[in-house]
Amino acid sequence: MQKVLSRISQLSCFQSACLCERTSLAQQQIKRKDNQFVVFSSGQVMEFAELIKTPRVDGVVLHRPFMPTVEGTLCLTGHHLILSSRQDNTEELWLLHSNIDSIEKRFVGSLGSIIVKCKDLRVIQLDIPGMEECLNIASSIEALSTLDLLSLMYPFFYRPMFEVIEDGWNSFLPEDAFKDLESMTDEWRLSEVNKDFSVCPSYPPLVAVPKYVDDDTLRKAATFRHGGRFPVLSYYHKKNGMVMMRAGQPLTGTNGRRCKEDEKLINATLRPGKRGYIIDTRTINVAQQAKARGGGFESEANYPQWRRIHKAIERSNILQESLIKLVEACNDQSHSMDRWLSKLEASNWQTHVKEILTTACLAAQCIDREGASVLVHGTEGTDSTLQVTSLAQIILDPACRTIRGFQGLVEREWLQAGHPFQQRCAQSAYSNSKPRQEAPSFLLFLDCVWQILRQFPCSFEFSEGFLVLVFEHAYASQFGTFLGNSTAERTKLSLPEKTVSLWSWVNRPQELERLTNPLYEANSLVIWPSVAPQSLLLWEGVFLRWNRSSKCLDEAYEEMVHIIAYNKELQNKVNSLRRQLAQLETEDPLLQTP
Repeated sequence: MQKVLSRISQLSCFQSACLCERTSLAQQQIKRKDNQFVVFSSGQVMEFAELIKTPRVDGVVLHRPFMPTVEGTLCLTGHHLILSSRQDNTEELWLLHSNIDSIEKRFVGSLGSIIVKCKDLRVIQLDIPGMEECLNIASSIEALSTLDLLSLMYPFFYRPMFEVIEDGWNSFLPEDAFKDLESMTDEWRLSEVNKDFSVCPSYPPLVAVPKYVDDDTLRKAATFRHGGRFPVLSYYHKKNGMVMMRAGQPLTGTNGRRCKEDEKLINATLRPGKRGYIIDTRTINVAQQAKARGGGFESEANYPQWRRIHKAIERSNILQESLIKLVEACNDQSHSMDRWLSKLEASNWQTHVKEILTTACLAAQCIDREGASVLVHGTEGTDSTLQVTSLAQIILDPACRTIRGFQGLVEREWLQAGHPFQQRCAQSAYSNSKPRQEAPSFLLFLDCVWQILRQFPCSFEFSEGFLVLVFEHAYASQFGTFLGNSTAERTKLSLPEKTVSLWSWVNRPQELERLTNPLYEANSLVIWPSVAPQSLLLWEGVFLRWNRSSKCLDEAYEEMVHIIAYNKELQNKVNSLRRQLAQLETEDPLLQTP
């Protein structure tokens, strides 16, 4: 261990930045950047070197909730904060700088403490001997955790220590998803109208559209929708052939502008004699106000076959404030029941969960029970729209409730659909800087999925742990899956060639076994979650994970797994005995049961 630490202190700061992800300092050989890593311009090398003022400090004490304190050596690399101890049976700390939301400094005499608040909502404390060392470490962490240049992010340096059996970048391509659609219907086609991202910068190169709507019509319709987000297929309901589409708001403005190509496009999804529903995720007042800024909504006169329904889902800045208030409530140590409940209610987080789930249930009901097609949009079509379309598919489609199906859903309805992850997940609940475009839209979606999972614990192949894992990697990761704001940005950055996909790691047999729900029994039915206030709970697995010991829950889970395994063993014995009895009865008629 001492040799490895000595080697780290001798490396240049930039070489330290290029360390691979590893599970133990003592087990890995540190490699130079020259033969494995991206080489930046000299200016960028100097920038990295200048950021790390003190690369190593001995005698640092780490405090973590419900874990013993650890004393060891703190090392800063270009991408990690590492604390390693010579104590036996102690877990090392490997913390990505990109996971750090904010830090606080405290001093008592010559002893300094740094409170590190992370995007995954954990809070740790580092006691550092020496005021100068503490100030240098704090300054370095602040600089390294706020790098804006994507090409300096850790996924570009990470080299997997596992065998990549399946390349996750190629696992959920639009053309493969379209093959599944083709097996059910011939009414749609895969258009390349956006192959150079010029029609809609936030759409992928390939989109599914009605078969008899040509690309010129799509281009004209795109000029009538916010951000060029013309209506595209989101989901096809095999049971009755109804569809769900998504788009940006129409740009009707105060003059009531119309676009016949847009009308033709969405009317092409309707069956003869059928009406459709437009679910607008804004209140009617917000939609009316959007007209003054060039936006608006579909008028009944121009879309007579469509009924418009307004559902209120809050905008980004409101949701970010809600998350901050919720986490503050969960960290409240006053132990006052009234104070806790008051803060929880004031955050309005559960209200947002209820609004989103209610709207998703409405969309699913229109498709499955009303036998009508649906178009969903809000303003941009990249946040609340995607929450509704993806949750509606969780409700309607059993495939989306499998591990692989859920990965495909996240790819189609979030990553390829243009949710700006880089902007939305730039800050979590602890950041001291003023929110810009940050919002927990994706976390709210995962919370809603957890609510449904809790109500239907046997209908999901994946466990709660899988949802928590996806949440963590959306905010900070060694994988490139959630980098960038759109497919266009990921293509420009060459992410599939230069980084590893999260799905490459998840889809390994040992990880799949760990993330599988032991209660799972395939359910081909539509599931209808309750949105009654008493049915919606606080997601303790995320918001209270670092505030209480998980020992009892872990022990209960292990016991449940043991009982399920024992039950399967007994069931196999029963089936075997029944087969033996049936065999004996066929051989000796006298043994036949009356």
